[in-house]
Amino acid sequence: MRVCVIGAGVVGVTSAYFLARQGHDVVLVDSRARPATVSSYANGGQLSYSYVAPLAGPGVLPSVPGWLLRADSPLRFRPRLDPHQWLWCLRFALACRASVAQASTAQLQALSYLSRDVMHRLLEQEELDFGHVRNGKLIAYRNPELLEKARKLVAYQAGLGAEQRVLDAAETVALEPALAGLGRSLAGAVYTPSEEAGDCRQFTEALFRRLKELGNAECRMANPVRGLRREGRRIVAVETANGDIGADAVVLAAGMGSRALLKPLGQDVPLYPLKGYSLSVPLAPGDDTAPAISVTDYERRIVYARVGRVLRIAAMVDIGGQDADIDPARIDLLKRQVREAFPHLDLSQAVPWAGLRPATPTGKPLIGASRVADNLWLNIGQGALGFTLACGSAALLTAQLSGMDLPIDARPFRP
Repeated sequence: MRVCVIGAGVVGVTSAYFLARQGHDVVLVDSRARPATVSSYANGGQLSYSYVAPLAGPGVLPSVPGWLLRADSPLRFRPRLDPHQWLWCLRFALACRASVAQASTAQLQALSYLSRDVMHRLLEQEELDFGHVRNGKLIAYRNPELLEKARKLVAYQAGLGAEQRVLDAAETVALEPALAGLGRSLAGAVYTPSEEAGDCRQFTEALFRRLKELGNAECRMANPVRGLRREGRRIVAVETANGDIGADAVVLAAGMGSRALLKPLGQDVPLYPLKGYSLSVPLAPGDDTAPAISVTDYERRIVYARVGRVLRIAAMVDIGGQDADIDPARIDLLKRQVREAFPHLDLSQAVPWAGLRPATPTGKPLIGASRVADNLWLNIGQGALGFTLACGSAALLTAQLSGMDLPIDARPFRP
């Protein structure tokens, strides 16, 4: 089967690669000249397979008013005259119910563990250089009450196969001395020894190079997609700036760009761009001012991950920002918060970045057949977990499109 995959971020490239390895003739098309130049470029480096609880949770809504009133809030909301924004926020609020959040966590966990297994098999087959490490993860808590609540989540996730431990402050600093800078404000942490880290852009570029070496794959970059031509119940051509591309099946993995391609066909999807920021901090050899283990500062919603000789720091959710421009005030705030946690870390050479995470209200991606055409497939909405879920999402999509036995239940992710 000839398959056209639209989008060369981490989700699109993994989809194209696994489809090609399954034997399909694949055409990957993207508006940019290189892969991973948008949302996959400099996001958080954590491969957080055991900690995929959605942003929508029962403790979120009570916290929102306080967040919105604080200048140093991890969440910023800019209301717009956009019905789609308000509908997304309403669906997000409904997804914060405990029963919905618990079900979403279990479903995301299944997809995440599939992604971990697929990634490990991939790395046994391919030599991909992306700073990959299996160095564990700490979720650090300042508030003792939140740490106690985390115990309940650890107990719940243990039933889903997660291996985690709750540490007190002394045990946390003994495991990761760089957290000593938090002093008495550190209550403890949840430690997951199996978690991993790596650079999403480098992974995507490495897999993209391997894709181009396959005899049944073609990459048409710097080629914007203008629309999808439908006849009856089938997409008969992908209309691009450089001519039409015919295909037996079309896979949309273009993040937020997917909405613009679907709406003329009569399908809207609950995707909204959640803007996030990152810092890439170069580290000198032997630098012990940065954490060696991946760390999430829970109350600040900041993640830290070593990626080779760089410490990647990612944070913040801006709802209502429609572009990836860097807001200097947000970067200044992020630097102040980082210095508070790691006072000896040198941020003078830190490189800032901002990107849009295409998110659904429930946090679950949309993977499967579109309702508006029999040969149109979606793989979108991974949000802040794009790197973590990419391999599993691609494997699940490939199995559905190819008529294979499904590795996990696909119904929770049905578009």
